[in-house]
Amino acid sequence: MQNVIGVEQADQLDETDLKIVEVLRKDGRVAFAQIAEQLNVSPGMIRQRYNRLVETGYLKVVAITNPLRMGIKTMAMIGIRADGDKMLQVAEKIAALENVVYIVVVSGRYNIMAEVFCRDHEDLLEFLTKKLSTIDGVRETESFMHLKIVKEIYF
Repeated sequence: MQNVIGVEQADQLDETDLKIVEVLRKDGRVAFAQIAEQLNVSPGMIRQRYNRLVETGYLKVVAITNPLRMGIKTMAMIGIRADGDKMLQVAEKIAALENVVYIVVVSGRYNIMAEVFCRDHEDLLEFLTKKLSTIDGVRETESFMHLKIVKEIYF
């Protein structure tokens, strides 16, 4: 993902676009006719705006799985300190690892924060010792095990 926070988008969303996005956030499978009825517009207008939202990158509709139901028993957030001149390359290499589901370059104590999903503790240990620690430029890591997900939203 190549998004930089704080960069303004050229195209602005109007109130109708925002309402369409909000309806789809709640249920990505809702019919265009149903959205049109809620917004008091034609289904054709919803279809046209939906296509524009997808083409311009504002909207991506995907299936979201429940990791626990998929056999994932261990989730962790990992703080990573990287060599300053290799930070972005390190982030790209970590992002390519199968277990990594979310990664951001941040300010503060760590340069990079990565969320990983693993089958179990042994799988996490293997990830830390055989994958993450072998990346050139990784200086230090600290793992924070997920104990309970209190809130999870998709914006």
